[in-house]
Amino acid sequence: MVKLFLGNLLASIIFYTSIPLPYINGLDFQGVAKLVPAVGLIIGGCLGLFDVGMNYLEMPVLTRSALVVGLWIVITGGLHLDGAMDTADGLAVCEPERRLEVMADSATGAFGAMSAIAILLLKTSALTDIGENRWLVLLASCGWGRWGQQVAIACYPYLKPTGKGAFHKQAIQSYQDFLPGLLLMCAVSGLFWLVNGNSPLITIFTLIAGSAIAILTGAWFNHKLGGHTGDTYGAVVEWTEALFLCALTILKW
Repeated sequence: MVKLFLGNLLASIIFYTSIPLPYINGLDFQGVAKLVPAVGLIIGGCLGLFDVGMNYLEMPVLTRSALVVGLWIVITGGLHLDGAMDTADGLAVCEPERRLEVMADSATGAFGAMSAIAILLLKTSALTDIGENRWLVLLASCGWGRWGQQVAIACYPYLKPTGKGAFHKQAIQSYQDFLPGLLLMCAVSGLFWLVNGNSPLITIFTLIAGSAIAILTGAWFNHKLGGHTGDTYGAVVEWTEALFLCALTILKW
């Protein structure tokens, strides 16, 4: 079971990130979505380590935040950001029947570019306003974003017969498939309690904010499109991450 888990985790990392890993024969990519919150924590961990290193070198917080967001794109290969851009282009179309067609077009439109700028600005500015425990904030942000993807996969119909996101629907079909990810994120939220003077309110806030934003983001895209595609899965990840970071600026760091 350990070997199977490690193989599935490795496949998930290869599928969702650009982290260089050795090629291994026989990896099964059909169930990669089941472990995507864990992949999010790995991504957040990498970002957190980088941020801690830059802070040790006494880099100014704004520059450090911008570099973290840039590394964020590099590690994910822009996979989710591209989906958010395509989704924005599709939603900009007045005729609902043409939205999927526009989203499938590889060319980036004005609304897609604006959505990318908005996401990157929100992430950078929010990180700049968060002065302490940024490594943990990055960990939670990446995890909740990908848990939101799992919820969207399980709860809403997939709108295309084929595509990169089509096999995700076969892997995650009910709440039982995203419950382990929720438990994992509850544990991450518990870390806020440990590192912030044993105050349970911070843990409660992060748990409510993370789960609510993740759920509502997927629900909003479903309301606008009547379902989801691979692009909207990416949009859920990006907007959940950005909005969660914004929500955490309310806390007194």
